[in-house]
Amino acid sequence: MRFLDGRPKIAFYGDDFTGATDTLATASLAGLRSLLFLRVPGAAQLRAAGELDCLGIAGAARSMDPRQMRAELEPVAAFFSGLRVPVTHYKICSTFDSAPHIGSIGAALRIWRQRIPNRFVPVVGGQPNLRRFCLFSQLYAAEKAGGEVVRIDRHPTMCRHPVTPMHEADMRSHLGLQALDVAGLHYPLYAEGDKLDVHVDAALAGGADALLFDVAGESDLAVIGSVIWRRALQQELLAIGASSVVQSLAAWWRSQGWLPPATPVDAARIGAAAGPVFVLAGSLSPVTALQVGAAHSYDKLLLDSQRLFEGDTHYLETTVARIAGSLREGRNLLACTAAHQGDRQLLADAGASQRLAQACGELLRRLLLAAPLGRVGVAGGDTSSYALKALDIWGLSYLGNLSAGVALCRAHADAAHLDGIELMLKGGQMGTADLFELLAKGSG
Repeated sequence: MRFLDGRPKIAFYGDDFTGATDTLATASLAGLRSLLFLRVPGAAQLRAAGELDCLGIAGAARSMDPRQMRAELEPVAAFFSGLRVPVTHYKICSTFDSAPHIGSIGAALRIWRQRIPNRFVPVVGGQPNLRRFCLFSQLYAAEKAGGEVVRIDRHPTMCRHPVTPMHEADMRSHLGLQALDVAGLHYPLYAEGDKLDVHVDAALAGGADALLFDVAGESDLAVIGSVIWRRALQQELLAIGASSVVQSLAAWWRSQGWLPPATPVDAARIGAAAGPVFVLAGSLSPVTALQVGAAHSYDKLLLDSQRLFEGDTHYLETTVARIAGSLREGRNLLACTAAHQGDRQLLADAGASQRLAQACGELLRRLLLAAPLGRVGVAGGDTSSYALKALDIWGLSYLGNLSAGVALCRAHADAAHLDGIELMLKGGQMGTADLFELLAKGSG
């Protein structure tokens, strides 16, 4: 039987839309036929997608409390269970930002445990291509593209995240606060080859809910992938981590000759936009602030977050009309919510942050009706998730990468004004300073 035989090998749920598109890109570049759905697909959408090796669903669990997560995840878990895929991947941010009350990884595991009883739950702890590393269960991340790699609890942005600040670098302790008993498998053990399974079995015998795998570099990925895949063939399993879960499996499959060499990230060049580009920046990240400052090809509009949050319909209508007018005149426009200290105070509350992201989604929905566009960018994990939820788009396919961790995707929709839109969704920490310029002018 061919390895790629028309049946999915991986099904993944992304706990925010930006991260989900990175996993879509990772799978596509590995040579896996992949599509990202924006909700549980119906029969017609599955037929339209065709044969898939990797099927994803993008969601917003990272910004939800445990009750909301249950309502969000149970239908996805039921759908994935019917697919009978060897590996179900709960895709989280590579910085592990989560908390017991918001985006709890522990809550997600407990929901999925009802469908996937396998006690082996691997957690892949780093993603080297994004300069995220896990050493002796301690998480490290680059400050920005090309910046210094620091411990996550000393990361200038993540330790001050407005909703889920990272105050602990040991991911066993961090996840322990989410009611998960996590054992660590440290990278020097990877040299032991087949004996690695002895350590895995010992951790399971000790009662661990999950096993955290170090990732010190790219060479660790195939080792981790071999452990995951061999055990997935024995019993379907849940894996947790960033896009490095798919990277690990693909690295192992490639080493066995089951996949062709990976497509280089820069192979799929992005051409210049055919018309004006709109960017909605709802991220408070310093990285996004640099990108906004470097977006010289755009007119810029500072949005009043408070009025959006309060549901001021008149403000929403006049703002959409103003943006649409500029776009119709052929000018790129960047609308930014992260302009004032008051916005930061507003977004420090998880519920308020969610409501503002939903308001931004409504702004985007109305704008695309008023001024159909060919290319759109959205910055911010929560903003991206809720903006896309507001649109009647059912799927995304991969076009190319604008920067590490930032993909450009094609929208699939039944509505003519949405089908074929090119979308860039990026998290707050992702992308080079010139990212928004690349979105407009292309990377070729």
